[in-house]
Parts: sequence; C-alpha cells; structure tokens
Amino acid sequence: MFDQLLCSRWFARQPRQVQEALATAGRSVTLSAGQWVYGEGDETTGLVVVTSGMLRLEAAVGDRTILVGVAIAGGAFGQSQRRGGGPRIVTARAGPASQVVTIGDAALERIGADLPVLWRAVSELVYGQLDASVHGLAQMLALPPRGRIAARLLLFAERGEAPLSQNDLAELCGLSRKSTNAHLAALEAEGMIRRGYGSIRLLDKSRLANLPT
Repeated sequence: MFDQLLCSRWFARQPRQVQEALATAGRSVTLSAGQWVYGEGDETTGLVVVTSGMLRLEAAVGDRTILVGVAIAGGAFGQSQRRGGGPRIVTARAGPASQVVTIGDAALERIGADLPVLWRAVSELVYGQLDASVHGLAQMLALPPRGRIAARLLLFAERGEAPLSQNDLAELCGLSRKSTNAHLAALEAEGMIRRGYGSIRLLDKSRLANLPT
C-alpha cells in the first residue's frame, strides 16, 4: 500500500509518520470502467488517491451530468466533513479500469488524534483542489476556445498523452464537439498533437503553451 501511494506528490510530501498512518488506514479498491467511487451529495467523505487509471469527476446541472475534471494516476482529492466540510461535491467514477486508495473520515479522525499534523496535510490537499478550480474557471472565462483546449491538454504534459475522448475534452472546455474537433484538427495539422482512439498525444508542448491568448 505504501509503495502504491508514493505515486502521489501530495502523499510523498507528507511526514513519514503521516505517510505510514495513511498507508495503514487506506483501502485499495479495484474499479471496473464506469464504476463509482462515490456520488455527488454523499455524506460519507474522506480522501481518494488514484494509483492507476483515471477517474471522471462529474457534477449534475439540471437533468444533465457534466464532466468537470479528471484525476489521473498520482492525483489525490477529497475532504473531511467531520472537520467543517460538507457532503461530496462531485461524483467520482472510473473512466477506464482503475485502482484507487480510499481513506475514510473515521480513519482520518483516528490518525489526527495521534498526529494532529495530518490536518495540515488535509488542508494542503483541499487548497490544491481550490487552486485548480479557480485557475480552471479563469481559463474558461479568459481564454479563446483553442487556448482552453491547449490548457486542458497541458495538464497531462508530464505523461505526454491525455487519456480523453474528443467528447470529454469538449465538455471540459465548455465547447461543442464539432468546434472542439475543428480546433484539434488544426492543432494536429500544425504538428502539436496527434489524435488517437480515446486519447490525444502531445507532440509539441512548448507551442501548445504559447498559443496566442
């Protein structure tokens, strides 16, 4: 379990005692494609670390469910309702078959009683989620469509490939599929990306990062 969790930069930054306590309390869960980890509004909260695969983070808008983010291997997210948080804000479910480690609120309370520094680690994680949400919203408001697409793709720059369908990317950027496909075709023609089945490979990250805004 400890080695699995080390894929997360958030986990890797924590004090050794906190790491060991989280690894001991964590529960490894294997998910089939499409399987839920939890649903929007669930009262049972806690932390999730993605150790392989990818989770889709979705929110309900009226009678529609919208993809608002993804969490790839190494991603960690969540909150503690027992420490002033609320119910789950989004639904988290596997895109492809995935593996996660979950650490529930009860386990966090037990760890925090012995190691109060845990709550600093949880606050750091929540702050990171807030930072990503605010900057994602700023990109949606300020960038033209092609810039939004590039910004979303660059989140996967370290891996070199975004495991997203073109429809997923359209949802994440607030664009129609037709418009998204046209922009991707242009980026591909210019040698910045290569489209594949259910994924997009980043070929020239520097040019993607420097598209006109």
